[in-house]
Formats: sequence, structure tokens, C-alpha cells
Amino acid sequence: MEAFNTLTGIVAPLEALNVDTDQIIPKQFLKLIERTGYGQFLFYDWRYLADGKTANPDFEMNAPRYQGATILLTKDNFGCGSSREHAPWALSDYGFRCILAPSFADIFFNNCFNNAILPIALPEEIVEGLFTEVRATEGYQLTVDLAAQTITKPGGATIAFEVNPLRKETLLNGWDQVGLTLRREDSIAAYERAHGIG
Repeated sequence: MEAFNTLTGIVAPLEALNVDTDQIIPKQFLKLIERTGYGQFLFYDWRYLADGKTANPDFEMNAPRYQGATILLTKDNFGCGSSREHAPWALSDYGFRCILAPSFADIFFNNCFNNAILPIALPEEIVEGLFTEVRATEGYQLTVDLAAQTITKPGGATIAFEVNPLRKETLLNGWDQVGLTLRREDSIAAYERAHGIG
């Protein structure tokens, strides 16, 4: 898994409440056998018109100024609905490495950490302020420093955020669940020898 240390990137706004995993990646696209290729279908029903090919000009994220964004700014309860891990796969494949919102659905929140995405819960008033700033400044960027647990705005002001220490360690080191387990490989091997396993 790719490590997450410091990220500086364009912020894309998605002003929607209770965005569920079926809106993030609709069920008809869950047929790929690898974790890649889902980005093209991210927010499919919103990004495209009825023909499924033409970009929807009314979907804010489609604006040229937000292309190449790596930070998603959104609203409460992001990632609710089913537990499909394809949702963070689609977000990651599209290019997002960090999501800022007032709150996240629990399973989605955990799945983000398992897929090298940093979900950050911020107070609603801070999120609202960021929406205003993002729209007021084309090319608006933030710098997210996981080690320092800070978000730095263009003018230099910082926002502190909380993150679980174990989750922080896994992202900083690029450990997925397998990598985290393999850190104990010697202990596991010793246990297996002692109990005649393997």
C-alpha cells in the first residue's frame, strides 16, 4: 500500500449530504477483478448525462478548475450505505488521497485507511468555511501533513485534526492489513513452531 506522509493538492467540492456507496460507485460497475479501473465510474450518475458518456455541466466537480484534484471536500455522513470496499477503490483510482467532511460512515471510514486514503473529520463550521474558500479561489490547494496532523491553507493558517495513532502509523508506513500482520511474522512463526502448526 502506498504510504501517506504529506499531500499538497487541489480541493474539489462535493456539496451533498449522506453520499452513499452506491452513489460513489454504482452497483453495475462492481464487476472488475482488480482494484483499478473504477475511477472512471466514480459518481457516475452525477458526473454524466443520461447517455452515460457526456459530462454533466451542472456537476460541480466536472469544472476544469477541479481536474486533477487529490482532496475531496464534502458533507456529513459520507460513505454511508453498503460496506462495499469498491467505494474507496473508485475514489483512489480517480486520484483522491484525502477526504474532508464533518463525519463519515464507520465501515467506509475504516476502508479508507485500508486503501491509502486519509479521511479527516472536521467541525462543520470549518468545512463550510473551506467550501467558501475553494469556490472563491481557482486552483485552491491545501497541504495535509499526517505526521504533524495539520492542514495548511494557502495563506499559511493551519487546521489541526485528530487521527487514531494506529491508523496514523499504518498510513505513514504504507501498511495494509497484511503488512500490519507481517510485522509480527517472527512471533507468528515462533507460535506455529511451539504448537506444531505448519
